[in-house]
Amino acid sequence: MNGDTSENRLGDYLRARRDLVSPRQAGIPAGANRRVPGLRREEVAMLAGISADYYLRLERGRDKNPSPQVLESLARVLHLDDVERTYLLGLAAVLPRKPRRRRPEHVPARIHQFLAHLPVPAFVEGRAFDVLASNPMAVALSPRLRPGYNRLRSFFLDPEEQAFHDDWEKAAASFIATVRTTMGDDTDNPRFVELIGELALSSQPFRTLWARHDVRNLVGGTVTVHHPGVGELRLHRDKMAVEDVILVVYYPDKDSDSDEKLRLLAAMSQQEERAQDSRPASAGERRPSAP
Repeated sequence: MNGDTSENRLGDYLRARRDLVSPRQAGIPAGANRRVPGLRREEVAMLAGISADYYLRLERGRDKNPSPQVLESLARVLHLDDVERTYLLGLAAVLPRKPRRRRPEHVPARIHQFLAHLPVPAFVEGRAFDVLASNPMAVALSPRLRPGYNRLRSFFLDPEEQAFHDDWEKAAASFIATVRTTMGDDTDNPRFVELIGELALSSQPFRTLWARHDVRNLVGGTVTVHHPGVGELRLHRDKMAVEDVILVVYYPDKDSDSDEKLRLLAAMSQQEERAQDSRPASAGERRPSAP
């Protein structure tokens, strides 16, 4: 998985984060003959108060059981935030994996009913960001939110999705950090292996961001998107776990410009749906019967 197939996840993470800390951030004179973008191994060891040989063993996977005190010192030297620090501690605490029994992802019937009644864009995604269900407003917002699409794949391989986001680069970095947290130690999940492998081969921005080993909690936020029909929309996004899947809802501030545009989008979507329903069926085409 482009560097994640090895069992040295702790060493991979330490090395990636070390590359992101500049000598200036660490209070070390940069000098003129540096050949690494960030800190040297011996510099990390010195700042953390451990021997250079021991730190080398950690990065190379020869010692996978460092004490919490050592990890806390490394987190400080590498300028990790609370989420990244927790992730680092978790990497060292991972026990040998047992074979997983992966159940098919299922959207409860009540969630389908709930989606149908929501007047704002909403959809359900699986663990690997496959769209499993969505309401008409979600599809009106983005056709890539139809069931069967994968959000991660669309995000990096579909030019229309990239144009959709106001700050795609920032959103991409946040998305990849969320993927790493979501994946956790389930690195042999066939769906993750398939997606990460495809994107590592097909997208340079993905490869660059994946190599950083950023992590971020699965949370909502506020996004600005550009819809081809109604223009710029500023929407809040909330995510809620429902059994084994995630419900995602987009909504604007009440009575805002985006609220008005979202109502316009709903009217446009209903008009298009009525036009499709009234269109004569072509030869050989069968219309679905009413339930």
